Amino acid sequence: MAQQENRTVVLIALAGNGLIAASKFVAAAFTGSSAMLSEAVHSVADTANEGLMLYGLKRAQKPPTLEHPFGQGREVYFWSFIVALLIFVVGAGVSFYDGISHWLNPRPTAHVFANYVVLAVSCVFEGISWGAAVRRIRRTKGNAGYFAAMRKSKDPTVFTVLIEDSAALIGLLLAFVGITLAATTGRPEFDAAASLLIGLLLCATSYFLARETKALLIGEPAHTHVQASIVRIAAADPAVAQANGVVTAQLGPDHVLAALSAEFEDDVSASEIEACVERLEKAVKAAHPEVVALFLKPQAHSVWSKRRAALAATPA
Repeated sequence: MAQQENRTVVLIALAGNGLIAASKFVAAAFTGSSAMLSEAVHSVADTANEGLMLYGLKRAQKPPTLEHPFGQGREVYFWSFIVALLIFVVGAGVSFYDGISHWLNPRPTAHVFANYVVLAVSCVFEGISWGAAVRRIRRTKGNAGYFAAMRKSKDPTVFTVLIEDSAALIGLLLAFVGITLAATTGRPEFDAAASLLIGLLLCATSYFLARETKALLIGEPAHTHVQASIVRIAAADPAVAQANGVVTAQLGPDHVLAALSAEFEDDVSASEIEACVERLEKAVKAAHPEVVALFLKPQAHSVWSKRRAALAATPA
């Protein structure tokens, strides 16, 4: 259900950005506005990005295979990282090129009213997409703020749409200011300056998204409440003397790998340990369906503590 809701948010953004890109290109060709052309390329990049995220979501749902025994959940992270690169290379790159070109060879903007119409329509579509992303995050963020929720999220699709749409709305404001100043002062350099500012905005957007998705791509632990829950489930089993702790890896938005360290009661037989492992697997997966695999390691608490202390002392 969560992935379906996320897919809906991305589809709304895809449809909106596609329509916006077409209208901006028409306005840019009609008026010759540098800022409008930058915004058009920005919308094309956003449209392509949503397409890539949909592809990643589809790939991430493929079942485990011998080649990918834990599934392909990280496809979402990979394509989200590619999205961040595309925003920088395509969006920011074209904005800088077009802004510099129009700054060195300024040309007056014609039919300014057409730009305003397109900007207004774009604000409506971007606002609809932005609102859908905000509502989705609001339902899952709990008491955390929006920024904190995005930093902690294990699913980059929705916060990528939110950041993209936020940047798009700011970009529309910059384009409006640049076009208006160019028209009222007769200085087309203001239009070119707006294009350069849009390029800087896209650079900042790309950096933020790349930093967040990089952490997920190279490996992050599952949410702390998931880890704590797994330890509690293990500690409640009669065969377990002490649940030392658990090491987890987030392999995708709904794919978690868990390795549990536990010390068993002294009088527990091998067959009873095997039965315990089966009970724990069923109990953990019932509580957390996102756990694709649970490995259990019999280990003395002192050994676990020593290992954790060594990890804690290692510089990040």
